[in-house]
Amino acid sequence: MLIEEVGSRKSQQEFLDVARVIYKNDPNWVCPLDDMVAAVFDPKKNNFHSHGSSKRWILRDDSGALIGRIGAFVNELKAYTYEQPTGGIGFFECINDYAAAELLFNTAKDWLETKGMKAMDGPINFGENDTFWGLLVEGFIQPSFGMNYNHPYYQQFFEKYGFETQYEQITNHLDITKPFPERFRKIAGWVIKKPGYTFEHLKASNFDKYASDFMEIYNDAWKGFENFVPITKETMLESFEKMKPIMDEKLIWFAYVDGEPASFVITLPDANQIIKPLKGKLNLIGKLKFVYYRWKGASRMRAVVMGTKQAYQKHGLESALFIKLGEYVLPLNRYKELELSWVGDFNEKMLALHAAMGATFGKKHLTMRKVF
Repeated sequence: MLIEEVGSRKSQQEFLDVARVIYKNDPNWVCPLDDMVAAVFDPKKNNFHSHGSSKRWILRDDSGALIGRIGAFVNELKAYTYEQPTGGIGFFECINDYAAAELLFNTAKDWLETKGMKAMDGPINFGENDTFWGLLVEGFIQPSFGMNYNHPYYQQFFEKYGFETQYEQITNHLDITKPFPERFRKIAGWVIKKPGYTFEHLKASNFDKYASDFMEIYNDAWKGFENFVPITKETMLESFEKMKPIMDEKLIWFAYVDGEPASFVITLPDANQIIKPLKGKLNLIGKLKFVYYRWKGASRMRAVVMGTKQAYQKHGLESALFIKLGEYVLPLNRYKELELSWVGDFNEKMLALHAAMGATFGKKHLTMRKVF
């Protein structure tokens, strides 16, 4: 076997092509857009490079055929918030051969050690955890846009190498053709009518305002969680721009209390139902296909992230936001399912909200750590 650092244009393309090799016979897999994966490793397109670095490799067998890949990252803002300096690995793909997986893991580990790291989390992304994050261990169905998908044997590779689970990320599914439970609707209706409580959907013409509101809510909502690193407005504006091609403004809602940003839910059409026929390519033909499939629409949505300021977490704002979302979605008669992804097993409040809505289990991903 031969491992090669990605550098040339040819090897950059081969890094992307590895996934096509690994999943060529898997009907559930949806090839992520090449441009989206490549952007993670491009300092001009990923602002995490301003406070960190990344490296990636491809693996060949003795005949030169592609059989694996891996990326490694150091986020300087987060690496030193743990008990030991911790980097990350991601975009791992490998044939069903542990020796190949071990070589990939060791290569990433060796590079991370040169950066002073004493542990590595994986599989994660060099960015926010709403995309390309976690090891799928339950729910091997067609993934939604941005959600990691992998072969079941990957779990054995990670565990054999010494990775241990740090937390589970639960994804639940909601059949939106069925009404919300009565109690849920009553609470939401009461909240919507409270004086001083207002609700509005995002408007793309004013990204700057909603990026600020998102940042204010998110950083307050999550500040109590271990190893939390505040999100920046620059990162949020970058995220909004990435969402723009598939965004429906009326699927993204904010709640305000006396004008103060208090809660939000970011929901997107499941673009994987749109991009699957593109096979990762968004060239001219791919763009024409994208326009066509976008016009046809998606039947599944994904709630990418929710957040509520700590002072308002028992006010029922989340319930009201979903009712507002439903008021727009249901008359369309387009969407059949809402994927509520993905909630850490430590986030009991959000899991309880899912249960109150009538959602059922969909998938489970693991965030794992290997201490050197």
